[in-house]
Amino acid sequence: MVFLRKRTVGIWMIASALCMLLWIAGLVWAVGDYYAGKPSEPQARNPETPIQTKKEGDLTIVAMGDSLTRGTGDAAGRGYVGYLADSLKKRSEEDIKLVNLGINGQRSEQLANQVKQTEVKRQLGHADIVLITIGGNDLFRGGQGLVEFDSQTPEEIEKKFLANVNAVLSEIRAVNKEATVYFIGLYNPFIELADGKEISAVIRQWNFASANLAAKFEKVVYVPTFDLFEQNVNDYLYTDKFHPNTKGYQLIADRVAALVAWKGKN
Repeated sequence: MVFLRKRTVGIWMIASALCMLLWIAGLVWAVGDYYAGKPSEPQARNPETPIQTKKEGDLTIVAMGDSLTRGTGDAAGRGYVGYLADSLKKRSEEDIKLVNLGINGQRSEQLANQVKQTEVKRQLGHADIVLITIGGNDLFRGGQGLVEFDSQTPEEIEKKFLANVNAVLSEIRAVNKEATVYFIGLYNPFIELADGKEISAVIRQWNFASANLAAKFEKVVYVPTFDLFEQNVNDYLYTDKFHPNTKGYQLIADRVAALVAWKGKN
């Protein structure tokens, strides 16, 4: 009987250890997916597929950036881009064409290269609205807040980030002078950590500089999100504690929707 009890306890200990390993592996995968140095392949339209002729009154949205644009963490996989499209559809009976070019793990330097691609420029040329989320992967390395920056300070990283964003916005304006660009600011998913206040100070400065840059371009609207997550941040984060959950994405979508002037034809 004692042998059986010991054997049972041993089995439970092994099972518990396996569950813990699986949980850790899942967390590492989730964090790595968001903060990876090399982005995953974009889930965009086939470049060989002809672009449909834009109909008068229709709205074309091109979304670019990182995993927030992809909707990682949303139960439905739609993200703020999908919920924004739903909100705009309720304003009009006209069709909305959505092209999501977001790439998990993408950084600003990679986005600056993406906007130079021929097919991407064609898509941007047809856009009425351009949505951009970028910067989280530049600022955070490894998903542990402000960690080692390979001998670089946050100020140095910010300088390179702003240069890349300037290149992105300049390229967009070169192919489309009429589209309104909505540049989504950063929030602080680490606000409840011990160094949460220090991280918030860095993000606030980062957002301030980003907003100033956006203001230099015509029809580029900076969209703040820091305040949306500042209170009760865990209520709006996915289980990985980095990405927004469905509620978080809906908050971002509502913020952007309130700024979109397009109403379509009634």
